[in-house]
Amino acid sequence: MFKKILIANRGEIACRVIKTARRMGIKTVAVYSDADKDALHVAMADEAVPIGAAPAAQSYLLIDRIIDACKQTGAEAVHPGYGFLSERAAFPQALAAEGIVFIGPNPGAIEAMGDKIESKKAAAAAKVSTVPGYLGVIEDAEQAARIADEIGYPVMIKASAGGGGKGMRIAHSRDEVQDGFDRARSEAKSSFGDDRVFVEKFIVDPRHIEIQVLGDKHGNVVYLGERECSIQRRNQKVIEEAPSPLLDEATRRKMGEQAVALAKAVNYDSAGTVEFVAGQDKSFYFLEMNTRLQVEHPVTELVTGIDLVEQMIRVAAGEKLAIAQKDVTLKGWAVESRVYAEDPYRNFLPSIGRLTRYRPPAEGVREGVTVRNDTGVYEGGEISLYYDPMIAKLITHAPTRAEAIAAQADALDAFVLDGIQHNIPFLSALMDHPRWREGRLSTGFIAEEYKGGFTGAALTPALARTLAAVAAVIDNIGNARKRSITHQLPGRTVMFQHRRVVRLGEVSLPCEVDRAAGGYIVTFLDEHGRPAGTHELRSGWKPGEPVWQGVFDDERISVQVRPRLNGVTLGYRGVSVEAVVYTEREAELAALMPEKVAAGSGKQLLCPMPGLVVSIAVAEGQEVKAGEALAVVEAMKMENVLRAERDATVKKVLAKAGDSLAVDAVILEFA
Repeated sequence: MFKKILIANRGEIACRVIKTARRMGIKTVAVYSDADKDALHVAMADEAVPIGAAPAAQSYLLIDRIIDACKQTGAEAVHPGYGFLSERAAFPQALAAEGIVFIGPNPGAIEAMGDKIESKKAAAAAKVSTVPGYLGVIEDAEQAARIADEIGYPVMIKASAGGGGKGMRIAHSRDEVQDGFDRARSEAKSSFGDDRVFVEKFIVDPRHIEIQVLGDKHGNVVYLGERECSIQRRNQKVIEEAPSPLLDEATRRKMGEQAVALAKAVNYDSAGTVEFVAGQDKSFYFLEMNTRLQVEHPVTELVTGIDLVEQMIRVAAGEKLAIAQKDVTLKGWAVESRVYAEDPYRNFLPSIGRLTRYRPPAEGVREGVTVRNDTGVYEGGEISLYYDPMIAKLITHAPTRAEAIAAQADALDAFVLDGIQHNIPFLSALMDHPRWREGRLSTGFIAEEYKGGFTGAALTPALARTLAAVAAVIDNIGNARKRSITHQLPGRTVMFQHRRVVRLGEVSLPCEVDRAAGGYIVTFLDEHGRPAGTHELRSGWKPGEPVWQGVFDDERISVQVRPRLNGVTLGYRGVSVEAVVYTEREAELAALMPEKVAAGSGKQLLCPMPGLVVSIAVAEGQEVKAGEALAVVEAMKMENVLRAERDATVKKVLAKAGDSLAVDAVILEFA
């Protein structure tokens, strides 16, 4: 077994590998760019070596820098994580030339399967069912459009070396093909250093199901069940689960055996994933093989009890698999949410900055439910412009799918993140979505269920009562604290009224709050002041704590609490609402107060996120039509096309290609 390994990656996956290596008694070496000198993986590793400037092309993608770091530290092997160099055959070849072991598959398997075009050819030769498409390299947008016309719309334009949703576009028309081809090729070039793209038929209403395989250097390959990864946005996975609610045992075995046959055909000898696009009728087609560890591997680990990183290390060291197919059993259900630094209320645009608060839910096993949080950040750390916007992966495991989803919802509600925008409200709302809970999934789920974007979950009567009760109790605790302040002016004792009116946005709920043994009783009142429902709340919450955790009636809940002027902002199950608690007289007066309306910015194009201007598509004096592209801004490896919301004339162009802009910086002004 190795005594020291180097992790050629960053963020949560570098931290994840370090944890397993530490448990195995293996020392670790981290590498880091200028932007990551204070990163968590650097602090966790036994040693750390700087390898270059912030852009990945000047650090994490430089093979010679990684090899130099191995030589400096005496690292015997390298784990590549995912992304970066993980699927470049040249990387293990260069390591082998220096006598360094690659903790991953052999270069031949990477070449055969890692390239999407070549992998489809290999799968077709092995008589594996593949999606209709053109497997050759496409030279220009015009050729892509001709091929798309022949295949029939919609089509998927995909980078051959791509992954993680980068360099992928769906096109429904010839015009969209030409625009999508340019964007996919540009993203592929900047993210992977390879601008080759291909076109294939896009299967309508598909599901994304993948099989985890594990092979050794002695010809043994097993499959470890499947993962359902259908909840995607812009072709990037958001929620994953294992097993899939679609598959039965017979279909699982067919997919698994096909994945194993494909892996054996290329002498696969590490952890890898064979991805399939599946129809709602359980039909499936080979999509691609990822010759690396997947982002979503924890759900497989929790349902099988197998540490995939450990298996990769043992296989790389030459050990035989200790697991036979008959030993693989799936126990319970696991759900993973990807927590991203992005603003769900602004079409999920990237967000960067300092994490002023980062307090994930407690990890561990409680009452048969496991909570796990894989992360590469810490409170006070920076979310960088240069890399993927992932903050953490939150995983829950329970005996049933319903219990795993309920645990995930609770854990998301208890996850404290401040300083940047993040997608936790969206993830929390999604956990309560009926279609998700029923398992009626497809890769179009988010686009179909959130057509106008995400504006927050609806404040249902049940949610309103829950949040109003919490707000009333918080107000009561605050009043009790005020009454206990010493050295108050003498005079008539302040009498706090028993009744309150809780205002949640536009909703008003009158109630009464009473102390009870171990908690509070909140009684809601109807329009005549009569009792209309009573709830018991118990919690050890104290003013200043960012999460109210306790019991509402018999249900354990977590509610985000942030102070605001004369009240609090509460977040729960994807609902975010400003809560103010009034006396009855205060409520009457508040209803008479005029509301200040924010000034509009309709005559400007604002940069929706911090980013780099790739191009400006218009000039001063130019007339533009609604939907026309105005500018392209790149952030966190994704290019975002900014389009005109209405017909207008460009008055001023205030930015140029290459400019680095802050959020809400003015790019254009309109007449």
